[in-house]
Amino acid sequence: MLETKLESKAGILVITPIGRLDGLTSKDFLEATEKEITNEANKVVLNLENLDYISSEGLRSVLTTAKKTKSFDGQFVISGPRDGVKEVLDISGFGQMLSVFTTEDEALKSF
Repeated sequence: MLETKLESKAGILVITPIGRLDGLTSKDFLEATEKEITNEANKVVLNLENLDYISSEGLRSVLTTAKKTKSFDGQFVISGPRDGVKEVLDISGFGQMLSVFTTEDEALKSF
């Protein structure tokens, strides 16, 4: 089960997936986010503080979202991953590929 919250904070799109991002939910996540990222909304924070689990399919959808953001000359950062999710990001190399911040506030200030 996954809920995806989208909100704009000072012109920055904050995407907050809540629940599990896996093979069953990644399509819904992409559908919810892909129309939101545009030339005007090309600064994105993916807030993972409410994400309980991420699978390899979930990682793929995060990478797809990051690539879409970059295709609009944008910036994509991650904030607040819980320990288990952070471990998956680190093992997969996402922690090195993408900027990961401890809190949403730190991520927002990075722009």
